[in-house]
Amino acid sequence: MNVKTTRNLGKLIALSLITSTMLHATNGDNLIAIGTKARGMGGTSIAVSHGAESGISNPAMITSIESSEISFGGTVFMPDIQTTIAGFADGGLTSDADLSMIPAVSLAHKIDDNWYIGIGMWGVAGLGTDYQDNPQNLMAGLSGNFKMVTNLQLMQFGVPIAYKTGGLSVGVTPIVQYGNLDINYVMPAGLNGLPADMSVGSGIAQDFGFGWNLGMSYDFSANGVNGLTLGAIYKSSIEMDYDGQLTTAVGPFTMGMPQTLLPDGDKLEQPSEYGVGIAYQMQGHTFAFDYRKIQWSDAKGYEAFGWDDSDVYAFGYAYTENEWTVRLGYNYASSAVVETMDPRLNFFNLLGFPATAEKHYTIGGSYVFSDSFSVDLAYVYQDENTETYDVSGLGFPSTISTDHSENSIAFQLAYKF
Repeated sequence: MNVKTTRNLGKLIALSLITSTMLHATNGDNLIAIGTKARGMGGTSIAVSHGAESGISNPAMITSIESSEISFGGTVFMPDIQTTIAGFADGGLTSDADLSMIPAVSLAHKIDDNWYIGIGMWGVAGLGTDYQDNPQNLMAGLSGNFKMVTNLQLMQFGVPIAYKTGGLSVGVTPIVQYGNLDINYVMPAGLNGLPADMSVGSGIAQDFGFGWNLGMSYDFSANGVNGLTLGAIYKSSIEMDYDGQLTTAVGPFTMGMPQTLLPDGDKLEQPSEYGVGIAYQMQGHTFAFDYRKIQWSDAKGYEAFGWDDSDVYAFGYAYTENEWTVRLGYNYASSAVVETMDPRLNFFNLLGFPATAEKHYTIGGSYVFSDSFSVDLAYVYQDENTETYDVSGLGFPSTISTDHSENSIAFQLAYKF
């Protein structure tokens, strides 16, 4: 491999570092749902109420509570990512960042027959990559990813407020988002004339952003159609600026690199999304369907890397008898990361942030111990997805391939008072 190709490859790997903390997500870098009940039903949450946890997904649905309700729990997230650059190493190299804990706490209260209010704190990401134990030798594996260690954490705080009259409910959740991002890697000796290995990183960068979620629902029971509910949501984008983090990561590789491949400064914007849902309940059975559009192509940072808008289709089912509820679901989301005509984009999308998960299968359940206390569990499985993109224009063997699978377990305690 000639010196020019080596330099180009190094630049691309560095660019991939700036978004590698988004590696192990589901619908792009979003969980398919926040809350154990919703995760057990394939992520459906727009037209079916899950009590206090609905404050983050559709605030209009907290109008289902009878008095006050609090739920707290979390998701244990276990991704598995392996990437192979054809001709560089035997088999792929796997990130050691394969376990994350994502917390969630929700509270909702009925003020009177019309007004409802709540408060919540929800982890929406707690992910990263860890290649520090992989080989650093260039010929043994540029896919060693420069001993990269990254971490992104996003937490949202919100106060859902809802109003109900007849069958109509409307709600809004103002959102404060906290995020921190840390990127560290090692530039190996010999690359770009370096006499020795060089550590690159600027420590942890933090920021707060502001947004809002809107929701509405209509219960047709008021019109004589018992059990039928329609819902709709809109979530605003939330702009985050991780001061110095991204520019430091790409700094050593900016010489001769087209600016069009760089993000807009240090900004990574969580995208806006909208969706509609329908649910029907009869004799203990609940059937639900959601459609959502996540607008990655308009989000600062993501649009620079060629991310595409994602269409999400979620199907959920629940059956309740006495103290038990059983839930099943399926979630399909078109990949936000797509193959492009530019081999450079193909390279760092699959190596840096292969958010290519599409099909998720879910199962869950609840047990009510008393009129006030219950426990919820859910398991989500994403079958292995393999994507192979063309990178022949870069002057090294023709393809890069990434295998991506996910498992997660969610648990929650709910108390009504």
